[in-house]
Amino acid sequence: MRRGSRNNERVSDIRINPSILAADFVNMQTELGRIASADYVHVDVMDNHFVPNLTFGPQMVERIQATSPVPLDVHLMIDDPERWAPGYAEIGAASVTFHLEAAAEPIALARRLRQIGARAGVAVKPGTPVEGLLDVLDEFDQVLVMTVEPGFGGQSFMPETMPKLRALSDHARAVGSTVWLQVDGGIGESTIAQAAEAGADTFVAGSAVFGADSPDAAIAALRSRAAHAHRH
Repeated sequence: MRRGSRNNERVSDIRINPSILAADFVNMQTELGRIASADYVHVDVMDNHFVPNLTFGPQMVERIQATSPVPLDVHLMIDDPERWAPGYAEIGAASVTFHLEAAAEPIALARRLRQIGARAGVAVKPGTPVEGLLDVLDEFDQVLVMTVEPGFGGQSFMPETMPKLRALSDHARAVGSTVWLQVDGGIGESTIAQAAEAGADTFVAGSAVFGADSPDAAIAALRSRAAHAHRH
């Protein structure tokens, strides 16, 4: 049975996943409580190899899992995901996304994650083409199109990534795929409509949520703006 179902279809097919890279790490439990109206919490795992930064490991993610009011959407920006990704599914993450560029056998890994009980996601950097994913979309529950270069928070949204997102969206609709299309990087009220119009339905937002006076109000505003712009 898949985990994370309690918030998966909240109000609409639009999902807002705040990134804890923008949270106050010293007060993580309080910060997680501020985003209880979100669909997932986005957890960026970086290894200082695949990307030039270092964040959380399995032990920290397990503690976040134990205290979060919403399911975990774990994004692995790491080398050798075949070795490490299953462990994040085993500790209860609802969704585990690995990078296409780092995986030796992406389909086999996605099947393993699903077997454990997590949603299986695959991510692509801004410069990575998506044509190779089109015929195997059903092997994944989510495709993450990075709208910044992975590795750091606070970067500016890259509109040149939108044609890839639109190609994925058009193909998914043509073949009846239910894959979720996620964007991550520079997402806020000024950019979320552009991504939604291109076909995204799942949005990672950092400072736009955690930097707001009311994270709940920010989540609601982002969800409303995306729902209005989302192509049907």
